[in-house]
Amino acid sequence: MEGTMKVAVMTGPLQMEWEERPIPQPKRGELQIKLEYVGVCGSDLHFYSEGRLANWVPDGPLVLGHEPGGVVTAIGEGVTGFMVGDRVALEPGVPCGHCEDCLKGHYNLCKEVKFMAIPKEKDGVFSEYCTHSASMTFKLPDHVSTLEGALMEPLAVGMHACELSNAKLGETAVVLGAGCIGLVTLMSLKARGVSEIYVADILDKRLSKAKELGASRVFNSKTENIEEFVKTLPGGGVDQVYECAGNRITTLQTCRLIKRAGKVTLVGVSPEPVLELDIATLNAMEGTIYSVYRYRNLYPAAISAVSNGLIPLKAIVSHTYDFKDVIKGVDYNLNHKDDVIKAVIKM
Repeated sequence: MEGTMKVAVMTGPLQMEWEERPIPQPKRGELQIKLEYVGVCGSDLHFYSEGRLANWVPDGPLVLGHEPGGVVTAIGEGVTGFMVGDRVALEPGVPCGHCEDCLKGHYNLCKEVKFMAIPKEKDGVFSEYCTHSASMTFKLPDHVSTLEGALMEPLAVGMHACELSNAKLGETAVVLGAGCIGLVTLMSLKARGVSEIYVADILDKRLSKAKELGASRVFNSKTENIEEFVKTLPGGGVDQVYECAGNRITTLQTCRLIKRAGKVTLVGVSPEPVLELDIATLNAMEGTIYSVYRYRNLYPAAISAVSNGLIPLKAIVSHTYDFKDVIKGVDYNLNHKDDVIKAVIKM
């Protein structure tokens, strides 16, 4: 496909503008993809509202969006195994493939990674077309939609958290935060056979979604105390705690919710770099803390889990916006966190 395409470009905090750009052509090893759905992530909202995310500060215009599903429209030199018309999910980070971290299989930690919608790395995909490395592009089975393809990205985060902490059949868990990442963590836990899962948040709409997706019990932290509740459980806590809100209060709670030798997994990204932990309690419990950075080697497993009906991924979508309304959609998402669970842009 040649010609020009529309692109939504963030030009500064709370500023997004339309641009016409040439449709990118695939280089060697790449595919050209016509985007069909792109998820809106919390990190997109941070960049948009504050003009930065943790240590990443755009040094010029940046295209947001890194949760893509689409259709192959052209194939670069040397690419095998794909045909024009294939429906695909794109893993947004392309690692170098030859540094120590990549060779160990920890390619999510590659220092040379080019990740969509990250300054100095790669533009995101709030655009009609993109090009992407075929090695990080995954075909979808016939009955898995490109909408689900777009949601594989957040799902992989939840799956990675459960993999690192080795959540298993018969364990108990608490998930703090029932936004998109909390909900995919809940679904990943259920798919792994963890059936007793307690979820806390302060927004009722999210909690009712968590209940619908199989939480044993939900807690609105404004009125209910999950710490008091878990003390009544056998062992006085749970095996696994997942912090998926990225905030001070929930991070401080984590160590107080585990039973002896329990595990705490920090999944949420906090806008502020320094948060407190209750180390005395952690020591007394001989607890383990895991930290999560994106995911690795999980797209095929995520696609398979959705394809086999283990994970009802579409259920987390609460809002869909047409691409022409992307600016309105991002604004609404930012200002109505109580209403939006997961928004996607339909290209």
